[in-house]
Amino acid sequence: MRDRLPEPFFVLATQNPLEMEGTYPLPEAQLDRFFFKIDVPFPSVEDLVEIANRTTASQVPQPDPVADSALIQAMQSLARGVPIAPHVTTYAATLLKATHPDDAAAPQSVRDYVRYGASPRGMQAMILAGKIIALMDGRYNVAYDDIRQAAHPALRHRLILNFEAQAEGMRTDAVISDLLDHIVAEK
Repeated sequence: MRDRLPEPFFVLATQNPLEMEGTYPLPEAQLDRFFFKIDVPFPSVEDLVEIANRTTASQVPQPDPVADSALIQAMQSLARGVPIAPHVTTYAATLLKATHPDDAAAPQSVRDYVRYGASPRGMQAMILAGKIIALMDGRYNVAYDDIRQAAHPALRHRLILNFEAQAEGMRTDAVISDLLDHIVAEK
């Protein structure tokens, strides 16, 4: 029997925009295990200066802890306890299903450019993130806009674009934006 790692346990990973020697793209099944894919733009000149100052000086800044294991687990438990109405869950499920090109509700961009749609983990990520967004906004229930706000980072690494999309320079975020415009939440 293997020893379990202490809770909470999570992995952060970075992906370089260029192919680097010794690094390889992850298979889709492994990408799907990541909760979010956050696109970080290249730093501004001011940010680059700050990076240089922090990393080339004789004194290296030391981070101060902001939360311990117990607090992180309590926050996770609190977030999971946020209620979500059945119609908001249905909206998240409808969005996810419409990422598949063979789904009747899929917008034309999905039909034209998506090879494989997102798995149920994409819906789980939208809902869990929606709960956190609601809490951070001071609300105790998940709204449609919380799901919509979570859609890009939850789905961008889960949609596999086809050759036509690559040839036309179509980006996953554009397909997700079209999906959000196409699938209307119930009033």
